[in-house]
Amino acid sequence: MKNAETKKTEYNFPKESLKKRMWKAKWFYLLMLPGLIYFIVYKYIPMWGILMAFENYMPGKGIIGSDWVGLKHFANFFSGDKFEMLFRNTMIISVGSLVLSFPVPIILSLMLNEVRNNTYKKSIQTVLYLPHFLSSVVICSLAYVLFSTEDGIINQIIVTFGGAKVNILMNKDTYYGLFIGTGIWQGAGWGTIIYLAALAGVDLQLYEAAKIDGANRWKQLLYITIPSLLPIIMIQMVLSLGNVLDVSVEKTLLLSNAMNRNVAEVFDSFVYNRGIVNGEYSYSTAVGLFKSSVGVILVLGANWLSKKVTDEAIY
Repeated sequence: MKNAETKKTEYNFPKESLKKRMWKAKWFYLLMLPGLIYFIVYKYIPMWGILMAFENYMPGKGIIGSDWVGLKHFANFFSGDKFEMLFRNTMIISVGSLVLSFPVPIILSLMLNEVRNNTYKKSIQTVLYLPHFLSSVVICSLAYVLFSTEDGIINQIIVTFGGAKVNILMNKDTYYGLFIGTGIWQGAGWGTIIYLAALAGVDLQLYEAAKIDGANRWKQLLYITIPSLLPIIMIQMVLSLGNVLDVSVEKTLLLSNAMNRNVAEVFDSFVYNRGIVNGEYSYSTAVGLFKSSVGVILVLGANWLSKKVTDEAIY
């Protein structure tokens, strides 16, 4: 009888309307508003332009008035002589950057987490963060200062020790290493922020218990620290795969030249040249849509894998 009365009382609470609940959380929605406006204006509204990939878009006619051609631009792109080169270059740079740069922030975070002197630790973090705030123009300018054949610092050091000058900037064999290496240097420090925040949330009692059981620093790292980071690592991997085919067009244009063009041109620079420079809006939109579709497929696959491995996922 008592249980029945309790149950009846639970169901007698009046439900608040959506309007009232939103009013209670008004400051939360107000805080969310700038981000929401950003995504609507810069992400969702431009999706209307995807239709150009299936049309012979003419600025005078607009998207609605342009002639519909279906998959013509996709067929021309896949059968063209540029597709294989663009796909190869993009995949080498993107996958190489992901494989080589993804572990670096994790390793740096684990190393910084072991530093006990806070002043020294913060000084190192500041130095590591600085490259992130440099633009692609500055990064590429530094590359020219360091690796220029004529008066580059690296070549001057090589000549000083009796060696021959090395052509790095205009050599197609060194382009991938130069592009990926500068990217790692620029982003490694900034990438440590989220991992250090995750490490700060690890329960210290786990380490105390491990010490009592005789675990050394290496075993604590292996059995406590890394497993604690694994969910964050998987989520970061999912997010990274979504942008796996995105290669900085500014950096590509700045580092590429007549000598390394065959290995430097990627989907993003191709879209820029054909769409912005040549005015082939429909064709460049089709190329961009293909690249975005691959990113969506990779995100869905990586999200499924993350859920299976760690029970953590974006959705």
